[in-house]
Amino acid sequence: MTGPFGSPSSSGDPRYSAGAGGETADGRLVSPSAERNIPPITETLTGRLAGRTGRLLEIGSGTGQHAAHLALALPGITWIPSDPAERHRVSIAAWRMHLAPDNLRPPLALDATGDWAKDPAVAEAPLTAVFSANVIHIGPWAVAEGIIAGAARALAPDGLLIFYGPFMEGGAHTGEGNARFDASLKAQDPDWGIRDINELRTAAGQAFLDPDVIPMPSNNRMLVFQRAV
Repeated sequence: MTGPFGSPSSSGDPRYSAGAGGETADGRLVSPSAERNIPPITETLTGRLAGRTGRLLEIGSGTGQHAAHLALALPGITWIPSDPAERHRVSIAAWRMHLAPDNLRPPLALDATGDWAKDPAVAEAPLTAVFSANVIHIGPWAVAEGIIAGAARALAPDGLLIFYGPFMEGGAHTGEGNARFDASLKAQDPDWGIRDINELRTAAGQAFLDPDVIPMPSNNRMLVFQRAV
C-alpha cells in the first residue's frame, strides 16, 4: 500500500481515513484526533519555542488543523506548512483562510524523502525549527532519515527538530494501544510502524544533541532535538 510520502495520495493514511470527521463546505478536512491533539501540542510547543522568532517548517501537515491553530498560538514564528498530497494542501489552504493567521504561509509540496532543504521556499534563510507530527510511522524509514538529513542542512545552528507521535523506548511500546496500532500499521505496509527513539538518536548522529523526550497524552511523546553548533 502506498503511503503519504511515496505518492501524493492520502488513501492509505490512517490519520485521515477511518474515523475521520469529514469535510467542511469550504474544503477543510477535519480529523478528530488532530483536534484532540491541538491543546497539548500547543502548550508544549509554545513553551519550547518561547522567545524564538524566524521560520518553522512543518513536514506532513495533513489536514492543516495543527498548522492553523499553532500559527495563531505562536505569532512570532512564521509557520510554513507542507504536504506531498494535493488534497491535503487544499485543506491546509482552506484552514489558512478560515482562521486567517497572518504568519501562516501557503503550503509547500515537499517530499520528506527528497532533498527538500534545497526548495527555494525553505532555503531562503535558515529555519528556527522543523516540526513533524504523526508522520514517520506511516511511511518507510527513509521518511525519518530524510527529515533528519534535511533538518541538519536547513536549521540555524541552534535550531530545533521536533517530532510528535507514538514512539517505542528501548525496544518496548509505551502502552498496549500503541502495540496494537503498530501491528495494524505493519499489516497495511511492512515498511510502516512505530519508530524507536534510539533509532532516531542514531540517525541524528553528530548533527544533533541528545533529544529531550517529553511525555504527552495517550502514550505519545514529543522529541526535541537541538542542532549541534
